[in-house]
Amino acid sequence: MNAIDELVSQFASAVWGLPLVILLIGGGFYLLILSNFLPFRYLGHSLDLLRGKYNNPNDPGEINHFQSLSTALSSTVGMGNIAGVAVAIALGGPGAIFWLWVSAVVGMATKFFTNTLAVMYRGRDTQGNIQGGVMYFIEEGLGKKWKFLAIFFSVAGLIGALPVFNVNQLTQAINYILLEPNDIPTGFGTNLIIGIILVILTSVVILGGLQRISKTVSKLVPAMVALYFISVIIILIVNFDVVPYYFSSIFTDAFAAENYKGEPMLGGVLGGLIILGVRRGAFSNEAGIGTATMAHGASKTSEPVREGLVAMLGPAIDTLIVCTLTALAILVTGIWQTTDVNGVSLTAAAFEDSIPYVGDYLLLLCISAFSISSLFSFSYYGTKCLSYLAGAENKHYYNYFYIISILLGATTSLSMMINLIDGFFALMAIPTMISTLILAPRVMKAARIYFKKLKE
Repeated sequence: MNAIDELVSQFASAVWGLPLVILLIGGGFYLLILSNFLPFRYLGHSLDLLRGKYNNPNDPGEINHFQSLSTALSSTVGMGNIAGVAVAIALGGPGAIFWLWVSAVVGMATKFFTNTLAVMYRGRDTQGNIQGGVMYFIEEGLGKKWKFLAIFFSVAGLIGALPVFNVNQLTQAINYILLEPNDIPTGFGTNLIIGIILVILTSVVILGGLQRISKTVSKLVPAMVALYFISVIIILIVNFDVVPYYFSSIFTDAFAAENYKGEPMLGGVLGGLIILGVRRGAFSNEAGIGTATMAHGASKTSEPVREGLVAMLGPAIDTLIVCTLTALAILVTGIWQTTDVNGVSLTAAAFEDSIPYVGDYLLLLCISAFSISSLFSFSYYGTKCLSYLAGAENKHYYNYFYIISILLGATTSLSMMINLIDGFFALMAIPTMISTLILAPRVMKAARIYFKKLKE
């Protein structure tokens, strides 16, 4: 297992090099400038769309704007925000959060373009149903000669959509918060039991399809974000005297990199810190990765630009708000400097430090909701990828592979799981960003027409 762990780590490091950072961050900046900072100019209109002000039940698609954003958020608002941020701070200190923010700001523009394309170029599966996603907008927007990129995305998506990191961290949280303090022995056996329970819960929902997934997560996501928000605010109030110091340290440490403990990259320690922040940002909000296009591509709308405007709220909610709250909760307690625990256990230690007796249990409740909801959404993404590769009539086979992977995630190490998903997310980003950059002028043409109509 150690040899496999090392191999997966080397694979993730290899794909997360300078070319990918330029493609994700440089490409995102280009889209932000091309759109004349559109995500920030039309934020109010995005919120109106989310509230259902322009919903039309006769529009094509399966789910409404709110359900599509909830489905997409349920796969990103979760362990990326709790365990992923903890990993970033443990390895890079406060400065890593600055680069995570950078990825979110440019990610809003990327999300606008990718998800507008997901509706603009919807295709049909082998059963004749309308489908959206990176693989469809590559084939429909760029033509058959680019189909190799669509296949590449779908193959990488079969692994990238696996829930192994979320399951791994939920298992770690149950062990650290619930079992170990009550002197219940933990190990492979208890991890396997947790995995089996998650398999049963997940199977009931995912075998019911997108309608059941979207209805479930549209109720879960707002509730779990609210509970998590309240818990973190309590921690910040308890430690209010040091909040300004640690908030400013996010900026001062972003270029100093004195707390960075990872491998130097891009020629130095600062390069390693930048990549760490971008990697955790990509895992947190998936901007440029392309998984969310499969949820937004199923939205009930005849206006592609509207879906892009709704989708761009994702990184703002997910990274700029939820990740920042997590980061401050960990930083202000100082626990990140005095403990060796990593991932979700570090966040749990911060909660227990500021809210004794109940803090870590509140976190466990949030984590359970975050993780279980993400289990539902990622299964949908995987079936979409298999449907594209092998036909819609065979997509259900992915669910069996997916369910087995839950047991794998529960019984293996954190480093292996996070590197595995990081690596395949990186591979998915390549076709997503290349095709989006090529098709971006068409999005802007559609946007100009849409906003002219809106004005009239």
